[in-house]
Amino acid sequence: MTERTLFLNGTIAEESWFDDDVTPQLFKDELNAGSGDITVWINSPGGDCVAAAQIYNMLMEYKGNVTVKIDGIAASAASVIAMAGTKVLMSPVSMMMIHNPMTVAFGNTAEMQKAIDMLSEVKESIINAYEIKTGMSRTKLSHLMDAETWMDANKAVELGFADEIAKRSGASEDIEIPQVSMLFSKAAVTNSLMDKIAAKCTIAPKPTAQERTGRSVDALRADLQKIKNYI
Repeated sequence: MTERTLFLNGTIAEESWFDDDVTPQLFKDELNAGSGDITVWINSPGGDCVAAAQIYNMLMEYKGNVTVKIDGIAASAASVIAMAGTKVLMSPVSMMMIHNPMTVAFGNTAEMQKAIDMLSEVKESIINAYEIKTGMSRTKLSHLMDAETWMDANKAVELGFADEIAKRSGASEDIEIPQVSMLFSKAAVTNSLMDKIAAKCTIAPKPTAQERTGRSVDALRADLQKIKNYI
């Protein structure tokens, strides 16, 4: 039986508004159109976390092996779907991004608190998928999400979000892969920038008399008194 290939390109949404939207129903129809092992190519900026959860569950329940290949970007909700792969491969030039869930809320303080509580629960459910795949602690995963973390292929493999870096088809297995990895944190960059701005804007205190002349105030006063004695 030949292995099937599915493509998850574009924004993930509950309903399709644009031609490049990927919905759970569209993905389900394509997934159930055959059987056997499948390869799912992902290039998506993310989207609706509930829709992504549905697709994640479909892949987790699928009877055959699921190989996920990230050829461009697997960001936000798309990174959650990637965690469902039996094996996850990343192109050497691909990226993965994880962050906290977001929403839009309107209303009084009670409504705002409901939104906050809901986002907290959604975050916990997302961490479940990352924890199963990576084996990392929930605290570490939470910190990575707080910081809006971007990973290149090497860093994703290092942290357990991916299993391998994809190689050219038919290439020798002994090809050396550069081990330089990159992890970019939006929060860390923002904090570093603010520290630099603060350092540039710091107003130096006025120097004291001793700092200007090298002598203490008492010494200057004594010298002044000596001068007065001769006047």
